[in-house]
Amino acid sequence: MAKISAKQVKELRDKTGAGMMDCKKALKENDGDMTKAAEWLRQKGIASADKKSGRSATEGIVGSYIHTGGRVGVLVEVNCETDFVARRDEFQELVRNIAMQIAACPNVEYVSVDDIPADIVAKEKEIEMKRDDLGNKPDNIKEKIVQGRIDKRLKELSLVDQPYIRDQNISLEELIKQTISTLGENIKVRRFARFVLGEGLEKEETNFADEVAAQTGGKV
Repeated sequence: MAKISAKQVKELRDKTGAGMMDCKKALKENDGDMTKAAEWLRQKGIASADKKSGRSATEGIVGSYIHTGGRVGVLVEVNCETDFVARRDEFQELVRNIAMQIAACPNVEYVSVDDIPADIVAKEKEIEMKRDDLGNKPDNIKEKIVQGRIDKRLKELSLVDQPYIRDQNISLEELIKQTISTLGENIKVRRFARFVLGEGLEKEETNFADEVAAQTGGKV
């Protein structure tokens, strides 16, 4: 595999408007070929999606999903730029798929890593720095290991970083970018809530024999 330089990544970014990590991945997938990498980004819908990412998205819909059995439910607000796109079948299908993704991801708490509060990040770092397996390592190596673990942990909390449940080869963020490319508007997940039946409630433990006795006047 060809070694990818920072200069190549910057050149592709300037050419396509895609993010740095997406450009690096595109170059790796295409052995450093700039033309093929740009085509790869277009095929994935990434280049056009990133160009639209700064545009205001204030329309959209609130979608819902109730999992079979009614024990898990999700509400999610997904924004786009116009009411016209909000009514499109492709957009509404995306919202439903996002809601299903949230239902399937019990550990996800935030839309993206950028939404995770600084105190949560600091707490994760504090926990990792105290891990026993880091005790004898030099400080610079320790920092790299800790940062890698923190990055992994934060992605576990981030909705858009999850592998898409219907295609594990792409992330939910990539699915959203593909839909942006199709519909020609910026799309953003604004917020969500996941409800689990009985979550947070203390269940009363009942002795079956005592329950029967109570119902039969004390005769079991």
